[in-house]
Formats: sequence, C-alpha cells, structure tokens
Amino acid sequence: MGFIDIAVLAYPGAQLSALHGLTDLFLTANRLAERRTPGNRDCFRVSHWQASTQDGRVRCSYSSDPHKPENVACFIVPPSLGGQGADGPGEVYVDWVKAQHESGAIAGSVCVGAFLLARAGLLDGRPATTHWALKDQFAGRFPDVVLETEKLVVEDGDIITAGGIMAWVDLGLRLVDRFMTPTVMLDVARYFLVDPSGRAQSFYSTFAPRLNHGDDAVLKVQRWLQTGFGRAVSIASMSETAGLGERTFLRRFHKATGHKPTHYVQTLRVSKAREMLELSGMPVNAIAWSVGYEDPAAFRKVFHKVMGLTPGDYRRRFALRAA
Repeated sequence: MGFIDIAVLAYPGAQLSALHGLTDLFLTANRLAERRTPGNRDCFRVSHWQASTQDGRVRCSYSSDPHKPENVACFIVPPSLGGQGADGPGEVYVDWVKAQHESGAIAGSVCVGAFLLARAGLLDGRPATTHWALKDQFAGRFPDVVLETEKLVVEDGDIITAGGIMAWVDLGLRLVDRFMTPTVMLDVARYFLVDPSGRAQSFYSTFAPRLNHGDDAVLKVQRWLQTGFGRAVSIASMSETAGLGERTFLRRFHKATGHKPTHYVQTLRVSKAREMLELSGMPVNAIAWSVGYEDPAAFRKVFHKVMGLTPGDYRRRFALRAA
C-alpha cells in the first residue's frame, strides 16, 4: 500500500466547508477504492496545517492517522470567507508553500487561494484561475500570470487552480482522478451526488509527470519545460539547464521521471495541444506551431502515436464547444 499525503492549509478565515469537505472527500475515496480493490491500492492521508501562535512556524495540526508528514504529495490552499479580501493566508505561509513546491509537491488552490500561490512566485508565466469577481484585482497584482478565469479548473502539470468558492469539489475530484483512477473518482462523485460532467473533463491536462523524485537538477528541467514547451528543445539545452553532462542527464532524467527526455517533451506538447483542440477553433497547423512543431505533419504523427487518434478525430470526439 502506498500513501498519498494531502495537506490543506487551515489558515485564519479559511472556508471551513472546503477544509473539512476536502478531508471527507479524500477519506471517502479511500473507502470506495477499498471496496473495488481490497488491500491493493494507494491511500490518501489528509493533514491540516496552520501557523503556530508561539513561533509562527507552519505545522501539522491534524492528521487523518497518527502519521504527521514533513513533506507532502500535494497541498491545497482553500478559499476564504473570513473577510480578508484577496489576501487570503498571511505571509507566514509563503515560505512553507515555496518549500513544499520545491520538494516536488503539487500545488492546488481554490478561489482566493491562488493569490498565495502567486505571492509565492509559483504562478509566474503559468496559466491559472481564480474567482471571476477577483479577475481585475488578480491581474493588476500579478501581471506575469496567464489568467484564465473563464475556466473553472486550470490543470497545468504540478499546479492546479480552481475558480469559484465551491470549486473545491472540482479540485478534489480532479486529484482523486489523478492519484487514484477515473473509476474511483466517479464513485466519489456519485456518493456525494455531484455531477462529474464538466468536472472530470481533464483531457487537456492528464499528463501527470513525477515531481517528487528528489532530483533537483531534473526538477529544474521539468519546470523549465512546463513554462516553455513551445521553444526549440534539445538534449543539449536540457542538459545545460540541468547543469549536467548529456550522458549523466539522460540517465538521471529517466531514473527520476520514468521517461526519456524526448518522449517527455512529446507528451507534454501533446497535452497542451489537447487543450487547444478541445477549447478553441484554432487550425491544427497553428496548434502544431504553437506547441513547438515546425512541421505539422510531424505533429500529427506524434499526436496519433501518443493518443491513438488524429488531431481532427480527437477534436470531433472531445471538443467542449463548436470549433
């Protein structure tokens, strides 16, 4: 059995229904997963974290079992109903968020929680969403973030942001889908009587690269690729970014991620192309160029190899709006 440590920030003013609702959702996922595959599954462990009144350090204040983790697989910044506006958690949480993300944790936020991720610098150059009513305020404070408030959930590799106050449900289901299986996610949705339609449509960002492998040089390259997938990329440029010789880089990258670098880049680009096929009417050739392929025919070949469908067939099957 493997454990998936999920941390939720219990900062002053955090929405309690989100804090405890996420806890209930993940623990329910454990029970429903056990029914499907007794004794052979991953298991969520949920913890709450808050700043100590004595020394200000962020510590685990609750855990769903006696284990209190130091580093987690994912942390979530819930929304706020405490009248703090868009400031959300105080500055004391910024260093903790940075440290967890740098150690390989997936960062998640709901509504105003995205402001903390942005203050920590995690969203620079990255797509993200927050509550639609906070769009102008967020954009004014964090112009380097690619803000997409028209989307309820934006899943971008190691960062997942959700929009409205109740979007913690969507974020929770997305994480169950990612860490367990789509079947368990659907079981949880049925149990909670929530409609997964539109919630589980994670086709545009299902590539979930391994990030908590502990190799800082490889993690640096992964984040460099995540923000610049459309640039010209070579083994030499990736090795240089990692600060390693090519042979050493190839060996360590495969060991850390389970992918060869070229396959990793291809899969990342296809993931981005899927989003464009689903959500826009851009011509396939234009999509190919935007994700880094100078030859659209080569893009179509790679896309079909990864997805088992041509880009056109994929769009006809999964487009979320008329092209």
